[in-house]
Amino acid sequence: MAIYHCSIKIISRGSGKSAVAAAAYRAGEKIKNEFDGKTHDYTRKRGIAHSEIMLPDNAPAEFMDRAILWNAVEKIEKAKNSQLAREIEIALPVELNYMQNLNLVREYVRKNFVDKGMCADFSIHGIETENPHAHILLTMRPFNVERAWGTKFKKVIHLDDDGNKIYNPEKRTYKYTKVNTVDWDNRDKAEEWRGAWADVLNNYLEQTEQAERVNHRSFERQGITDQIPTIHLGVAAHQMEKRGIKTDRGNINREIMVTNNLLRQLKARISKLEKWIDEESRVDEPPTLADVISNILNRREQTGQQNRYGTINNLKQAADMLNFLTENKIMDLDGLHKFIIAMHSKQSEIRDKLKPMERRLKTLDEHIKQAILYREHAPINRIYQQQKPKHKEEFFESNRAALTLYQAAERYIKANLNGRDKIPLVAWEKECATLTAERKALNAEYLTLKDEVGKVEKISRSVQDILYEERRRLEPSRRRSYGAEL
Repeated sequence: MAIYHCSIKIISRGSGKSAVAAAAYRAGEKIKNEFDGKTHDYTRKRGIAHSEIMLPDNAPAEFMDRAILWNAVEKIEKAKNSQLAREIEIALPVELNYMQNLNLVREYVRKNFVDKGMCADFSIHGIETENPHAHILLTMRPFNVERAWGTKFKKVIHLDDDGNKIYNPEKRTYKYTKVNTVDWDNRDKAEEWRGAWADVLNNYLEQTEQAERVNHRSFERQGITDQIPTIHLGVAAHQMEKRGIKTDRGNINREIMVTNNLLRQLKARISKLEKWIDEESRVDEPPTLADVISNILNRREQTGQQNRYGTINNLKQAADMLNFLTENKIMDLDGLHKFIIAMHSKQSEIRDKLKPMERRLKTLDEHIKQAILYREHAPINRIYQQQKPKHKEEFFESNRAALTLYQAAERYIKANLNGRDKIPLVAWEKECATLTAERKALNAEYLTLKDEVGKVEKISRSVQDILYEERRRLEPSRRRSYGAEL
């Protein structure tokens, strides 16, 4: 099944990242970073189906060499917090074969990035798995007319009313505003690129006569309010799930899919009931539900008639129907209509409660996961911080996996502490348990609602058959008087 996934992030030196390391990892190559002297060797990496560099017309031809391209990026970006590259990760459809997916990525990259002046280095991973995807690394600095790196922005000096430059004594420079030379960093670009990926993907699916289609907008923006969106598994969780190992993210998605399925079924059943009631309400002077059933009960008691009506097999079933209508004060079609509207309201209430609850549970799941990683790898980080400068790099490389997880967790935790000094892991776990219990209670409400819908469906079918048989039995001239008698 074709899925939509398109994530965009920045590879920044300020967050400890390297464009050379990122390119080597995604292409499975060995490249030395001339900026810091480190060599990144990922030649053992598996699952790389294809890697390719695409250049705009005004880029130097030697940038077709991956090492030259990304070392040139590292060299031109001198600041300690420089943004080195933009990465776009996209999920590829399993419905397309290898060459179709390759051409799909090439077309998307060419139209949206290379034709706009960016160098693109993309790699396709996992093409023979259930999670085929592509990583696209993009340069962030334009080229000038001499086919050399241009500037990312220009300074527009502020002038006073007399046309003189305005001096800023605090920064010891003239006041200015940065104006980007290209629009690649504009806020609306991410939305444009995400929409473009959906368009080209749908075009390929249509050309290959696939029924699946994707949409880059959220359910809420699409106007789909009766579904809860699933979360992205990620490579590690996907591989674990594929091997039969259940993950927390996988469990969340399974619960969401079950909930969505139940909500869709319930909506379909309620819509069917509303349609039937609308049709029955158009009949001239229809008999009330309670009177029709009472009339049937009386007639059967008097004549001993059995199995006259297809869905009413005996008096007990008819009596149960009448009791249900009486208990719920449903004495006519209008009352049944109001009862169904109430069920609709309750369904919406369950849905509206579940959606923010599921979103919060996803957030808490990530909070707890990162907090555990932070605490788990904190000891190795303390040892790393105690290393002498000349041994630090060697120690980091020997413990790269653990330290990388720690640093990522540390950044995540700091970004989500909201002013607190300590990690509120116990509070997060308590909130998670509370929300899980509330979700179970909502599921119980759903089951009750489902049972009520089943009863109303049974009544609607039975009453429909009764009315049909009664109308067939009576002469057309007597139908109106019969309705009056009832």
